[in-house]
Amino acid sequence: MPPSRPAVYRLLAAPFEAGPLADETLLAPAIREPVACLWESAPGLVVPRTYAARPGFAAIQAQFAARGCPIHIRQSGGGVVPQGPGILNLSLAQVFAGRPLDHSEAFYQQLCAWIRQALAAFGIETRAQAVEGSFCDGRYNLAIPDPARKIAGTAQVWRRIPGHAPDRHVGLAHALILAQGDPGEWTARANALETALGSPRRYHRDRIATLESQLPITERSGFMAALRGRLQEALRTLPPLPITTPARPREP
Repeated sequence: MPPSRPAVYRLLAAPFEAGPLADETLLAPAIREPVACLWESAPGLVVPRTYAARPGFAAIQAQFAARGCPIHIRQSGGGVVPQGPGILNLSLAQVFAGRPLDHSEAFYQQLCAWIRQALAAFGIETRAQAVEGSFCDGRYNLAIPDPARKIAGTAQVWRRIPGHAPDRHVGLAHALILAQGDPGEWTARANALETALGSPRRYHRDRIATLESQLPITERSGFMAALRGRLQEALRTLPPLPITTPARPREP
């Protein structure tokens, strides 16, 4: 008989040398079992490969690195995002059978629901929605309401598994959580890159917020450690998604 499927994701430590791309190290162990990672990174920016293809990117990357803001290239899509202390990265990875399209929405929903559950313990209510004007905007941001401000962004990576059936993939769902820090500084860094690349796109500081800013001042001491603990506690009860799901009809 094949081994029984683990009841929860196994939390792995982030390799220090992987920096903001530590989630990509989950793709290999996820072939064996569902895994997760929670970490912070040194200051910098992370961009998808589409940015690296723009004219002059290598020279701009070197200029930003010389100023203490290295630019890393990730495998997932989306747009530019900042990294640094106070920004939590959270990723889940597991095997699926079938087309990624059949699983991607449920994977996003699971990741968002897990984070929302953890934040509710601090009295912070969020919902999944796009927030126009925020960096790396998407349908599965998490935002606080009235007015909507983004506190987390999400992305996915899908890879076929060599040597396995062609419909077997590893799916990786990632969230970048703006827990503590300076939204103005993060937004300025992202805008500086867009400007250097000659892009007209600009982001607005008032379209994002930190989780810490949603707490009374008297409750902010020790918040990062408490948030990490709450996320890890939520992970211990989070079952992986089914490997297979009913197939969605193909487009004619």
